[in-house]
Amino acid sequence: MSSWKKLDKEELEKEYSPSCWSHRMDRSAVIESHIKELTEASALLIYFHGGYWTILSKELSGFMVPPLVKAGVIVVAVDYVLAPKGNMDLIVSQARRSVAYIIQQYSAVSGVYVCGHSAGAHLGAMVLCTDWTEYNVTPDIKGTLLVSGIYDLRPIVYTSVNHPLQMTEDDAVRNSPMEFANAMKGVAKNSEIVVAVAQYDSNEFRRQSQEYYQAVKAAGLNASFQDISNRDHFDIIEKLVEENYVLTQVLLKMMTRK
Repeated sequence: MSSWKKLDKEELEKEYSPSCWSHRMDRSAVIESHIKELTEASALLIYFHGGYWTILSKELSGFMVPPLVKAGVIVVAVDYVLAPKGNMDLIVSQARRSVAYIIQQYSAVSGVYVCGHSAGAHLGAMVLCTDWTEYNVTPDIKGTLLVSGIYDLRPIVYTSVNHPLQMTEDDAVRNSPMEFANAMKGVAKNSEIVVAVAQYDSNEFRRQSQEYYQAVKAAGLNASFQDISNRDHFDIIEKLVEENYVLTQVLLKMMTRK
C-alpha cells in the first residue's frame, strides 16, 4: 500500500501544502512574502530587441540578463509582431501597450527603465513620446538606454529595409522619434536618457544618434551621449552580457542611482 494512502484527509492536505512547511514564517505570511519577492525588485528593465522590425525575438534577448539579475533587476524582453505581418503603426502600438501591461504587473518595483537596440532603440524612443492617456496608465520611466538606434525613419523608406514594412513617407514621419523630441518634455521629464552609438556604426547611424541626442538635450531633458569605441552595430549590444562592460555599467548605475 502506498504510504500516502495511509494518511487521513487532513494529513494529506498538509503534505501537499508547501506553505505549511516553511521554517521561516506562518503559511499565509510565507505566500505573501513569496509573491512580494517575485514582483518586487530594485528596478524593472523593459528590453526591445533589434532586427529591423523583421527578425529576432524576445527569446534571443536573454543574453543580457545575468549581470542585471545579479544586481536585483527584473528584466522583461518584449516581443512585437514582425513585418510583413505587421506594419510600423501596429509595431509601435504594441510596444506601447506592452509597457503599459508590464508596469501594471510590476507596480511594486522602485523604478521602470527601458533599453533597446537598433530597431528596438527606435521603439524605446517612441515609448518615451507616448500620450499615455489612452492607455490608462502613467508610467514613471526613470531611465532609458537607446543603443545604435534609428530615430528618423524617412531614409528607410528608400531602402530595401522598407520592402516588408511598406512605409510611406507619412508613415515614417508619424513613427519617427525625432519628430517628437519636444513632446517628450511632459512624458519623460524625469527620465535619464542615454543615447549610445558604436564607433563602427555607419555614418548614418552615427549621425542619427548624435542628432537625436542633440534634439532631446535641446528639449531640456536629462540626456547624455555615449560613443563606444572599438565596437560595431552588433557587439555594442552583445557585450551587455559582461558585468564590467561600459554600457552594462551605465545601466546598473542608472538603476541604482538615488
